[in-house]
Amino acid sequence: MTKANEMNEKLNAIEEKFKKIETSLSDPAVFSDAAKYAELMKERKSILPVVTKYREYKSFSAQKEDAEEILSSNDPELAELAAAELEEAKEGMRRTEEELKILLLPKDPDDDKNVIIEIRGGAGGDEAALFSYVLYRMYCMYADSMKWKTELMYCNETELGGFKEVSFMITGEGAYSKLKFESGVHRVQRVPETEAQGRIHTSTVTVAVLPEADDVEVEINPADIKFETCKSSGAGGQHINKTESAIRLYHKPTGIIIECQDERSQFKNKDKALKLLKTRLYDMKTKEQHDKIASERKSQVGTGDRSERIRTYNYPQSRVTDHRIGMTLYTLESFLNGDIGAMLDALRAADTAARLSSEGDQ
Repeated sequence: MTKANEMNEKLNAIEEKFKKIETSLSDPAVFSDAAKYAELMKERKSILPVVTKYREYKSFSAQKEDAEEILSSNDPELAELAAAELEEAKEGMRRTEEELKILLLPKDPDDDKNVIIEIRGGAGGDEAALFSYVLYRMYCMYADSMKWKTELMYCNETELGGFKEVSFMITGEGAYSKLKFESGVHRVQRVPETEAQGRIHTSTVTVAVLPEADDVEVEINPADIKFETCKSSGAGGQHINKTESAIRLYHKPTGIIIECQDERSQFKNKDKALKLLKTRLYDMKTKEQHDKIASERKSQVGTGDRSERIRTYNYPQSRVTDHRIGMTLYTLESFLNGDIGAMLDALRAADTAARLSSEGDQ
């Protein structure tokens, strides 16, 4: 069976499934079952773009057949019009077929999830910590432009206003699909404010983008967790160091240690610590599978490995360069103010092209 026939069979099956879902949704028994109705609506939403595009493809295919029939009749008055319609139909079929190939690519099951982003200062001491704050602010401003919600989960501040480490959640539809390629080492080149001689320093910051884990995806044995309370620490503030509201969580099987001190309530900090633990455990659970998929590709945007240098921010040149796709922008100020959409879209496009190439080689 040719690849074209395989694709048509798959598309026909998806369209039939869509019709059955539509029929089921009009069934009073299904409508009265809230859980079943929600499940079918979610499934319908996931395949609707494919069905819509497939029906567009079939419309162009029918137009092509009609035009060819008119041309074969040797009617001179209609020949010119039919020839134009034939070219339009062929172009429409070619375009929609390419779009269908993209829509049929296996979808990352985490794409629609919220994300937890962890940023840590690397090489460069205080300068790295200051840039950690810059990246935190950048992602928050981007989230705001997308009408997403951000929630600080943990931060370890420095006296100069930077972050040695910061964890925060971004809640919004498709957040993970947009931000997942941000994992890796971000390098900054600039003259620190504390540098009297004006020399350019290079510092690094690591970013990890993790899909939020659902409760059903990760099971945690309470006996495997040890909680400790401690006083909040940081650069200052009226509440700091006065009450033992901070939580330190230790997960015995993995050795994961999580601290949460952003909230004044022990209960809220404990809840955030557990959410972070679930997300990290889910990340560990899926990493092996993701690595296997990545190793099978001949080319890819990046492994998402946190040790991989992915981007450089050069202040003297007002330049941002993503090393995975060779994209350079000379709009550093607006980029750090959250205008990162073009870069994120380019990364997703490169990943899609790599996966299409991988599918074609199979």
